[in-house]
Amino acid sequence: MTTTSQALSFDGAASRYAAHRPSYPPALFDAVEELAGRPLRGADVADIGAGTGLATRHLHARGARVVAVEPGAAMAGQFLLGLPDVPLVRGDGNHLPLASGSIDILTYAQSWHWTDRRASVPEARRVLRRGGALALWWNDSDSTVGWTADQDARLRRLFGAEDEEPDPAARFRGLPPGLSFAERQITWSRSVPLDSHLANLATYSDFLVLGEKATGAFLAEERDRLLEVFPHGTVEERYVASLAVAVH
Repeated sequence: MTTTSQALSFDGAASRYAAHRPSYPPALFDAVEELAGRPLRGADVADIGAGTGLATRHLHARGARVVAVEPGAAMAGQFLLGLPDVPLVRGDGNHLPLASGSIDILTYAQSWHWTDRRASVPEARRVLRRGGALALWWNDSDSTVGWTADQDARLRRLFGAEDEEPDPAARFRGLPPGLSFAERQITWSRSVPLDSHLANLATYSDFLVLGEKATGAFLAEERDRLLEVFPHGTVEERYVASLAVAVH
């Protein structure tokens, strides 16, 4: 990951990130295995930008020999609280602290966009074994859902990003050149208390650099709006996981 203030802003919200960020559906990891052409069980996997371990936990549960790489001290500390038996090393996607030709599957769960591709692509090629796979994925709110589209529009206005395309398929247009990627999208959902939904929003990097006062004001208004949609206080969130896998 880059060392910009926004990229490292998650470090100040590590515990909230671990508590409220959505994880990933089992179907995503089924697709990783399919597109990589090999099972995760027994594979040497490195999870880059592992954060608090949301993806690492699934990789480990599938039987992968996984090592996590994370640049942030607080995020790494939170990771070790939840996954004390999984090795973690400090580093980022531009300078992987991994031996050349040592990895079967290299994963970037919502972290590839924080890297400098001039460095991260050669680094990925360096550490992957021949026939190994580079797996990149993102988890985006499903903008085809009416209330989600409305919320996304409010967020774009708040952050001055009205021209940004909310379509999760746009993730695939930024893939690094020179690699042949297979793509897959998986729709999934979760039900969470309204407070958890709002707490998850507050862990977005844009909010983390916006400041507490402006963030609190937006979330207070958002609470009132969402209570009209979900009067019982349980929010039905739907996501699209966008996966791209290239075999080296």
